[in-house]
Amino acid sequence: MLTDTSVRTVGARICPLCEATCGLLFELDGRTVTAVKPNPDDVFSAGHSCAKGLGLERLENDPDVIRTPLIRDGNSFREATWDEAFAEIDRRLPPLIAADPNSCAVYSGNPAAHHLDPSFYTLPLIAAIGTRNVYSPASIDTLPKNFANALLYGTGLGMAVPDIDRTSYLLILGSNPLVSNGSTVTAPGIGKRLEALRERGGTLVVVDPARTRTAEVADRHLAIRPGTDAFLLLALVSVIATEGLAAPGRLTEYVDGVDDVLRLTERFTPDAVAEICGIDADVIRQVAREFAAADSAVAHSRMGSCTQEFGSVANWMVEVLNIITGNLDRPGGAMFPTPPAGGPTTWPANPKAPLVFDRWRSRVRDMPEAMGEIPAVCFSEEILTPGPGQVRGLITISGNLARSLPNSHAVEAALADLEFMVCIDGYLNETTRYADVILPPPPLTTRGHHDLALTHFQVRNVARYSAPLLEPGPGEMPEWQILMRLTAIVRGVPDRPITELDDEVAATATRRAAKLAGREVEDVLRATEGRTGPERLLDLRLRSGPYGDRFGAVPGGLTLELLEHSPNGIDYGPLEPRVPDVLRTPDKRINLVPDALTADLPRLRAALEQPVPDLVLINRRQRRGMNSWLHNALPQPDAGQCALFMNPFDAAGRSLVDGDTVRIASKTSSVVAELHITDEMRQGVVSLPHGWGHHGHSLRTTRSASAPGANVNALVDDIVVEPLTGTPIFNGFPVDVVRAENVQS
Repeated sequence: MLTDTSVRTVGARICPLCEATCGLLFELDGRTVTAVKPNPDDVFSAGHSCAKGLGLERLENDPDVIRTPLIRDGNSFREATWDEAFAEIDRRLPPLIAADPNSCAVYSGNPAAHHLDPSFYTLPLIAAIGTRNVYSPASIDTLPKNFANALLYGTGLGMAVPDIDRTSYLLILGSNPLVSNGSTVTAPGIGKRLEALRERGGTLVVVDPARTRTAEVADRHLAIRPGTDAFLLLALVSVIATEGLAAPGRLTEYVDGVDDVLRLTERFTPDAVAEICGIDADVIRQVAREFAAADSAVAHSRMGSCTQEFGSVANWMVEVLNIITGNLDRPGGAMFPTPPAGGPTTWPANPKAPLVFDRWRSRVRDMPEAMGEIPAVCFSEEILTPGPGQVRGLITISGNLARSLPNSHAVEAALADLEFMVCIDGYLNETTRYADVILPPPPLTTRGHHDLALTHFQVRNVARYSAPLLEPGPGEMPEWQILMRLTAIVRGVPDRPITELDDEVAATATRRAAKLAGREVEDVLRATEGRTGPERLLDLRLRSGPYGDRFGAVPGGLTLELLEHSPNGIDYGPLEPRVPDVLRTPDKRINLVPDALTADLPRLRAALEQPVPDLVLINRRQRRGMNSWLHNALPQPDAGQCALFMNPFDAAGRSLVDGDTVRIASKTSSVVAELHITDEMRQGVVSLPHGWGHHGHSLRTTRSASAPGANVNALVDDIVVEPLTGTPIFNGFPVDVVRAENVQS
């Protein structure tokens, strides 16, 4: 770590922005980041980085970033010391919690999921509060995929990922990795990996309503109607069933229900689903035959397949397709990574542990819990609906709910109705403007980094760690200490030393690590002596993990110190078969016909008879965007960045021309945007980008507020949701588009 901040230096970092986790080199002049470049020696990304990672210099130096705590003063904020900020929290938050722990909600955003501090220290805060009102982007993002995987494999986090570097046939649904860099698949430089697939004679098939950048390079683009992925996948399985192409291979020994699931697809033939999918039946048959005949093949689904009407069934059928063709758990198929810091797929199975879904219900709508969280569509109603358990306080950790959640108008009304709100955030944005206290996290350069969650999705088994480049500067507080101070306040001991609270968290982790490693607690304490904070907790995880040194029992095994001396990472090789050891189902088997999923098939059969809406909307990702929070530091380079994309046929039918200002209306709300006519969109589908709508009072986001764009989530319904998981339908909901007369831009 740099202590002399008067010199120029270069340090290796892992990008924390998205799931690619590219290796970067930060150039510093004192405490200022002067350049960010790809790290050519990183064992995983090998010199690749996208525009977002290279833009971290602008993010670190953004003059709009909050550097000191803020306390509400009437309709504005005043700067405060840390002690003043925590004193205000201590005055106002504990009485709410004392009256009812569930009256305080916690929302943890995407950035928090990729940092060590909140990864380790948010749960102790939630436990101290005692609330069940916990929310995150998982329920507006991956939850149907988590749900299907939990039912099949026993854990929602233990997903099989495409072995992209060895496959010969890759089928992608609902994902545009050349823009988003992949999701629930950690594959830096995915563009080069797709090029390599085709260079070795492989096939890339992309299923997407839009001709995305990924679709443009595909061997075959299936321009599906939004929201019908489940029908297409059922039809692919139907072809494999009727033509006798099912061949689970070695998986037969561990899988139940193969014949049953094949029978369930009988009514979903290519001819039956062709109209609703908008894909020719013969094309569906051809893809099914190619997939089954390939030397190795893998289907991978992502955001577009999750945030639709039948998201859980679609993600179930992805796994079924991989399993019945023998492509689960084999090179070139769908394989389970081995996370170096351990996790649900490496820790000992507990056959008596309940499925982490529907263990409790939300107060107002009776929606099921999932992996410890209430669906985010319940957020507004839990605040605005009076009665016992009504949410009156909120803590957010790097989350912009006002632009990330559906029905944004209701979300903002709810935020304005709260009695007290604390935000750990670096921006005064559409959400934090409603806060009473804002606590800024420190710069990236002061943080250690190892992405605990994303190592579960790596397409190669690697271990990497970014050591802090700088000590925290004057007035900066490490985020884990912010979370510990909040925990102390909630527990009624606001003045208790952080070191004591940290030791309590570490004591629990130490006992667990000792048990996993088969060592005595005293051995573990000696091995980790001298470390504190997230580095101590990470060292415990690494040393007790699958490659760990078992606290000295395995010489040369993985430790945090070893990674600190290996800034480019350690390569443990390609993914390896892990079934049955990876399974966490009670009987250590895969049941292909879980009741919760088969019970949803009648809803799909009924949908085959429903009329197709005239025009539906999908959202889209952008190369420099990351939800809403990068727009201020990394503005999009193209004009019309928030334009509505529409097919020429649909535009002509509405007498619209390119450049028109149009009003897009759903049953929930309406927004205004510039129209861009393009044959990239299939007929009957329009598209708006995600995360915009930077307008309104009290913002301190100069660049994004100067080009606010249209907020697509204002159009999304928070009542009509995917019923199994409560996931909102961001893709494939009906809209009307008309020319907006006399609209102020």
